[in-house]
Amino acid sequence: MSNPDDSLRSELLSSDEEFRRLHEEHQDFERRLEQIHLKNSLSERDELEVKTIKRHKLWLKDRMELILRSQREVGTTA
Repeated sequence: MSNPDDSLRSELLSSDEEFRRLHEEHQDFERRLEQIHLKNSLSERDELEVKTIKRHKLWLKDRMELILRSQREVGTTA
């Protein structure tokens, strides 16, 4: 079963420059985390980078959710 937000996300990815930028940045951070986790052991620097990336990813996700929520509200009042 498809999530109703999937359609809205797809629409925003094609029509909203800020949402698309946030999404791409989130994906870039996800790829970087995957690269770091491929290492056999993490240095302190790696662990700090992981924490920093996760914090930033969370901020990006929160910002994208705010845009989604705003668009949902616009859709329900229209």
